[in-house]
Amino acid sequence: MFKKNVGNIDRVIRVVAGLALAYGAYAAEGAAVYILAVAAGAAIITGLIGYCGLYTLFGINTCKVD
Repeated sequence: MFKKNVGNIDRVIRVVAGLALAYGAYAAEGAAVYILAVAAGAAIITGLIGYCGLYTLFGINTCKVD
């Protein structure tokens, strides 16, 4: 499918940050709920699958080179 471009440390940081954003969405009110929820979802999904479209766009790869 997609070639992984998010390294292990980056993935852990994304999932932890995503969980923090999800908690923020739970505690927020108004439009902030939706903004934080979308940001949380994006961070968690990219952390779990190991691929980030923006990294591809900018030519960034945090995976270790074999």
